[in-house]
Amino acid sequence: MKRTASANWQGTGKEGKGTVSTQSGVLSNTAYSYKSRFEEGIGTNPEELIGAAHAGCYTMKLSFLLSGAGFTPENIDTKATITLDNGAVTSSHLEVTVKAAGLEKDKFAELAEDAKNNCPISKLLNAEITLDAKLA
Repeated sequence: MKRTASANWQGTGKEGKGTVSTQSGVLSNTAYSYKSRFEEGIGTNPEELIGAAHAGCYTMKLSFLLSGAGFTPENIDTKATITLDNGAVTSSHLEVTVKAAGLEKDKFAELAEDAKNNCPISKLLNAEITLDAKLA
């Protein structure tokens, strides 16, 4: 399986502007710029997109693990905070809250950690990945 995304940039790094698009069309010529990345401009940025990818990937992996262990997740909410420091993504901090009947704390902690270590986006990132996991 392969998925694609593309970017276009026009102008200098600070004054220029760009767009990103995805194969699915969910993002289609979506604006990004120096301001949307490093200040408070309108548009997206690569770190935000990495955060969305990591949160989505982790959440789906955790759902598979929970189901495989005999638990039906009623709800999984995940937030990923990406840190960009000195020109490098240095960490992704995951915060997850799960509601699943019968799931006990120790089993949940085991499955949450497994998902953190083994979702494909976690494996891709060359950064520290931390996790706060809570049962609802």
